[in-house]
Amino acid sequence: MEGCTVTDLKIHSKNNCYILSPEQMQRIQSEVAVSVPLEPGTNIVKIQSGEFGYRTSTGMSGEPLVLLWIYGGKVVNKKTNVEVAATWSSLNGYDDTLTLEVRETATLCAFFFDTHLEDNDGEVNLSIVRI
Repeated sequence: MEGCTVTDLKIHSKNNCYILSPEQMQRIQSEVAVSVPLEPGTNIVKIQSGEFGYRTSTGMSGEPLVLLWIYGGKVVNKKTNVEVAATWSSLNGYDDTLTLEVRETATLCAFFFDTHLEDNDGEVNLSIVRI
């Protein structure tokens, strides 16, 4: 393809991993995130409305995005088709969805992370449909 540049990027599972301590994970799960149980079946998670504004003091618009931590049961992310006991995901935009086949009840935690909390504004509303 003319005018096309391809860059490959290799991310190593140990060398390029930021470690979260058990205390940090516990804080995410119990104090920071909004959590909901996911019952067995196919669960579709989507941003229904809203945005995460993390630079509102500069006049920048917010984005429809959210981070997800799913743990405590067995789930299959239909994008990877791998059964896991815990997984991370994100939703980026109103058209993005996460489809999970929940095999054992799990907990979905939804949250944001940032380096400066004071200029954050807005909220994101998720819909979770179990079929």
